[in-house]
Amino acid sequence: MGNTMRAVRQDSYGEPEVLRVVEVPRPEPLPTEILVRVKAAGINPVDWKTRAGSGVAGLLGEPPLILGWDVSGVVEAVGGGVTRFQVGDEVYGMPRFPHRGNAYAEYTTAPSRHFARKPAALDHVHAAALPLAGLTAWQALVDTADVQPGQRVLVHAAAGGVGHLAVQIAKARGAYVIGTASAAKHDFLRELGVDELIDYTSTDFGTAVREVDLVLDLIGGEYGERSVQTLRPGGLLIVVPSAPAPAAATLAEAAGVRFTGVLVEPDHAGLEQLTALVAQGRLRVEVDTVFPLAEAAQAHKLGETGRTRGKLVLTV
Repeated sequence: MGNTMRAVRQDSYGEPEVLRVVEVPRPEPLPTEILVRVKAAGINPVDWKTRAGSGVAGLLGEPPLILGWDVSGVVEAVGGGVTRFQVGDEVYGMPRFPHRGNAYAEYTTAPSRHFARKPAALDHVHAAALPLAGLTAWQALVDTADVQPGQRVLVHAAAGGVGHLAVQIAKARGAYVIGTASAAKHDFLRELGVDELIDYTSTDFGTAVREVDLVLDLIGGEYGERSVQTLRPGGLLIVVPSAPAPAAATLAEAAGVRFTGVLVEPDHAGLEQLTALVAQGRLRVEVDTVFPLAEAAQAHKLGETGRTRGKLVLTV
C-alpha cells in the first residue's frame, strides 16, 4: 500500500468538468477511525449540488475538495480504540456527512461508527448505493415519523434514489403507500409494493389524494406547499431537500398539520436496521447506471437530468 491514491478532486465549484482524477496523499486513520479501501461510491443529488457550489458547499469551505459520502469497501487499517471492525472486514457507510466524506477516492477514513458490516446479500455496487439514501428514508419514516401499520404515506419522487427505498421501508412498517412518479416507472414501483400510483404528468396529486398521515416530499418547492392539503388534521409533512421551505411551513401551520425538515446524519444503528431489511428480502436497492471513477463528471451529468431510476454508483 503506497502513500498516494487516485481520487476525483475539484479545484473550484462549477460544472461537471471541474471533476478530475488526480493523485493525492492516502489518509491515515486517527484514533476511533478506520481506513477503508473503497470498492464503490454512491452518488446523490447533494453531490452535484455541492459540486456546483450549493448543497453543503457552505459547510465544506473552499476547494480543493473530494466529493462523496456513500462508501462500500474493505477495512484496510484501524485506528486506536476501534473494536467494531478488523482488517479485512467488508463495510459500508456514510462517512462524515455533511462534512468532507472524500468517497470519490481509492481510500477514505472516518469514525468506525459511521460504518456497518456490508449486507451479505449485496455486492459492493449495490451496498454503496444504500447508505445516504437509505438512512435519509429511515430517519424520516422511522426516527422522525414513527410510521405505524395502516397509516397512509405519500412519497414524492417515489422511484428516485431515496424514494424507492422509502416506499419499501414504509411497506415494511405496514403502511399503505401512495407514490408519485411518471407512468413509465409505475410497473417498477408496483414490484416494490406501492399500493397507489399517481402520474404527476397527468394527475394533480393535490386533488387526487386525501387523508394521508405522512407526506415525504423529496422534491421541495411547490410540491411541499401542494402536499399540505392531502394531509389529515395532525398529519406530518417532511421535506427532505435541504433548502428551507417557509411557505410550506406556514401553510402547514394554518391547516393544522405538522411540518419538519430533515437532514440525514451518520448512524451505524440505522445502517444495521437497513441491513436486516435487506437480509429479510424486504429492501431492494435499485442501481440505474454504474460508472468507473474516472467518469464521475458523466455520472453527474446523468444525475442532473432527474430521470434516473434508483441510484448512480462509481466503481473504484
